[in-house]
Amino acid sequence: ESSRIEREGDQTLIIVDTAVAEKLEKSETFQFYTVPLGIIKTEDYVFTISLRRNQVLGAMADGRISNIQTQFRTRFILQVLMQISAGFVYYLKQIDKISYSMEQKLSGAMKNQEIVQLMGLEKSLVYFTTSLKANLVTIEKIQRGRALKLYAEDEDLMDDVGIEFRQAVEMATIYSGVISAMMDAFSYVIANNQNSVMWRLTIITVIIEIPNIMFAFYGINTDTLPFRSSWVYAVLITAILTFITGFILLKRRKF
Repeated sequence: ESSRIEREGDQTLIIVDTAVAEKLEKSETFQFYTVPLGIIKTEDYVFTISLRRNQVLGAMADGRISNIQTQFRTRFILQVLMQISAGFVYYLKQIDKISYSMEQKLSGAMKNQEIVQLMGLEKSLVYFTTSLKANLVTIEKIQRGRALKLYAEDEDLMDDVGIEFRQAVEMATIYSGVISAMMDAFSYVIANNQNSVMWRLTIITVIIEIPNIMFAFYGINTDTLPFRSSWVYAVLITAILTFITGFILLKRRKF
């Protein structure tokens, strides 16, 4: 479900995306994604609908978030939206910490596990960015008074909600750019390492082929080749050519 607002009579439906983190089985890594939360405001009540237990609503119900006043429906909805934005910011900071840790590990040695995890973080940031931008559109509609009747005492809270979501969008965009640049850098490093390995293999192949070529020539049954009188000359010439070829190739590019 994409973030949106629907109205029918005195009932208003607000759908927003919330951030979720889930630890993967048999792994120390986390998967970050979004889950839609429905908020229905009627004349007398506010209902919330979620496909799974929502951490924001759970924290409110358990009393871990102070100054929650459910009798003021508009303010309560704004407080829910504020906590949703705070949840996004918290998980974005966690993603940043994980990506920094992965960068430190990958700077020492390239491992598939860390690279796959970075790809997962990049995908999570795409989900977060898309959801946050959709949520921000919904928040801006609420700010213009299209969905909820805003009271004077709720204006500051409404402004804070808008600021928090804009900051979350900026954070998600920045972190996504950082991880994308990091992945590009690691791709360049991997390609450069592959080129170095191929160059080494080329040098080794050329050096190994020189003795084969020389011995093949001296194995021909002909008397026109120089220094054919002794196999020592053939070995000596081969060694000299091998050394010269290897020296030239290694000098052109550091081994």
